[in-house]
Amino acid sequence: MLLVAAGGFCLFLGTLGIVLPLLPTTPFVLLALWCFSRSSARFHAWLVNHRYFGQVLSDWEQHKGLTAVHKRRAYVVVVVSFSFSIYMVPVLWVKLLMVGMGSAVIWHIYHMNTVPAHDLSRDNA
Repeated sequence: MLLVAAGGFCLFLGTLGIVLPLLPTTPFVLLALWCFSRSSARFHAWLVNHRYFGQVLSDWEQHKGLTAVHKRRAYVVVVVSFSFSIYMVPVLWVKLLMVGMGSAVIWHIYHMNTVPAHDLSRDNA
């Protein structure tokens, strides 16, 4: 029961992270997946079959990687969001720190496993 509540809370935070720039989405959604996988088959199945999160989470859970399409989308999101943040921040050392962080995220995505493409109709949803 505690893991179900924790998974729900993490999913809530991850969903908020979609619109709040300083709150990350991915770690919270992955933590929700982990919590649900150990506590509720129903919620776990719902999350891996979710219209938006499902395929990416399924690929991560099964292969510890992303399809090339999802990697490209991730690159675009990282570049756009970090560029906007760097533009908005007035302090030079913070801008440089953000450049380093964005570069590290891109490096990490690049070195993730690339999962072979599959059911592309679901990827375009």
